Amino acid sequence: MNSVVKIIPQNSHRFRDGEREMLFHVPTSSVFELDQASSAALESPNASDVDEALLDDFQALQIVGRDSSEKSTIPDIGDLPLATLVLNVNTGCNLSCSYCYKEDLDTPANSQRMSFDTAKGSIEMLIAESPDQPRYNLVFFGGEPLTNMPLIKEVVAYAEHRFESLGKPVDFSLTTNATMLTPEIVDFFQQHRIGVAISMDGPETIHNKNRITVGGQGTYHVVRRKVDYLLQNYNARPVGARVTLTKGTTDIEAIWDHLKNEVGFDEVGFAPVTSGDVSDYNLPEDELQQVFDNMKALGQRYIDAACNNINIGFSNFHQILTDIHEGTKKALPCGAGVGMVAIDHAGGVNLCHRFTGSDLPLFGSVSSGLDTDGLKAFLSERLDRADKGCNTCWIRNLCSGGCYHESYARYNDPQQPTYHYCDLMRDWIDFALQGYARIMRENPEFIARVIAPRRGTQ
Repeated sequence: MNSVVKIIPQNSHRFRDGEREMLFHVPTSSVFELDQASSAALESPNASDVDEALLDDFQALQIVGRDSSEKSTIPDIGDLPLATLVLNVNTGCNLSCSYCYKEDLDTPANSQRMSFDTAKGSIEMLIAESPDQPRYNLVFFGGEPLTNMPLIKEVVAYAEHRFESLGKPVDFSLTTNATMLTPEIVDFFQQHRIGVAISMDGPETIHNKNRITVGGQGTYHVVRRKVDYLLQNYNARPVGARVTLTKGTTDIEAIWDHLKNEVGFDEVGFAPVTSGDVSDYNLPEDELQQVFDNMKALGQRYIDAACNNINIGFSNFHQILTDIHEGTKKALPCGAGVGMVAIDHAGGVNLCHRFTGSDLPLFGSVSSGLDTDGLKAFLSERLDRADKGCNTCWIRNLCSGGCYHESYARYNDPQQPTYHYCDLMRDWIDFALQGYARIMRENPEFIARVIAPRRGTQ
């Protein structure tokens, strides 16, 4: 042995699946089973009986190294392959949810609606900037997007014709509070296969805590009635519920059970609030821990069901399993600014829909075009993981520092990692790796049937 061999801890993570010892290889986001010799070599890489060829393999994988120097490079941004536009069709909303993060939110009387010319110009900008994408996505957002249903219909008609002329498919989706759904709108969604997500926080007492009308009335009963109609008359795509968790709301399993098994949603996903403008709604540290513990409890139910070839529709666990299975290696936390931008009602280009109306500078406009240089400079700053701790974290390629807007709201800096999630996310991903390994061992058919095709159908 020519030099001392050192484990490179940030490039691997060991965990167990029953009696099996497993390794998560961070640079490739791959999962391996370790045999006895490999496990022993990682325990004592400088032992006299360690196979040199095995160490050479580990060195090639960057799991061990004989060179003590750390090499860190910043990936090149390259082209920005935009494929998704979020159209903020109206700043107005007919509800007054207490935890709403939208900085450009208006009451219905003061709402600012996107014009068809702006929407059309947005589509043309997308095509001009990224003409070679295999498919495109348009997302309608608000406020409440259904308050500008005439524009949505115009945009769908235009986009279908425009992208068909290019020989390219286009998908549509939106998130709605459901209060304005009508049979006509549901028929329109069905006809054009528009993906629908519903903002609904759980049983009546939980939902009505925050999801209220401008006059302060709870909305559970009207939402439930509208959702019942939607689920009975729409089957073009799975319908998911998006749950916002605020201070005092941590019972993940009860909320999931109500929305999945009583209401009938295909999927239920959870978004904890930790950095809202009104601190009264932010989950304190102990409750955030409860949320993750309860998500793991529901995740265990997911794993048990998956081993019996049953999908219980837990979106958060779907997503992490998809990332693990696909070997996701995220240099950036999401597609904001790379594969997706959001257009505000006036035609400004925003990093994502959460930033419309914020003080974060725009990245161009529909009239002037995309500020590609500005976007690349912003993204390059986030790609630089030095001095942030992310470059030595084993979940860096599945997390990449967390949500820009979460950082912006909590630290007033979209580039700072969401440090308050670090330990929780490491524990969550370790749990997910164990679950993935068990499902692959007991019922790999579930992964092939439910997880593998997921990305292409979202």
